[in-house]
Amino acid sequence: MELQFSKILVPIDFSDFSKSALKYAVTFAQHYHSKLILIYVMEPVIYPPDFSMGQITLPTVNFEMDKRAKEELDKLAETEIGSLVQVQTLIKTGKPFVEIIETAKEEDADLIIISTHGHSGVEHILFGSTADKVVRKASCPVLTLREPIKGFDYKDQIKK
Repeated sequence: MELQFSKILVPIDFSDFSKSALKYAVTFAQHYHSKLILIYVMEPVIYPPDFSMGQITLPTVNFEMDKRAKEELDKLAETEIGSLVQVQTLIKTGKPFVEIIETAKEEDADLIIISTHGHSGVEHILFGSTADKVVRKASCPVLTLREPIKGFDYKDQIKK
């Protein structure tokens, strides 16, 4: 049986960690002739309560942030991927691990490639890790990457 990775979901948060994972994912996608689906998840902007109305969100601010995030994600796709592999970009709003898992199902992803940020100690206990939650709950395989990635030198990856 040969492994097929037609669609690979790559969560991006614009950190150096996720950008490194994207570079790895591009090389992986080239090898398997896969389509990359980049996803950026925005947590909803919730403003402090107006005691008469409770917590509120401001849709126009969220719309502007969605628009800016889409522009940045498209720009990242262009600079890091170009025409090397087929790519799709998605912006979602919600809890990152939930949206990543749901998008993997909706898009019928064969694999998720996600970076770990390497939190440890109290920070990890308090916040957990999006990558940990995705690994535990995703319906497809998940490849987690932590810096440095053994055997992978980004400088050797030349766009063709």
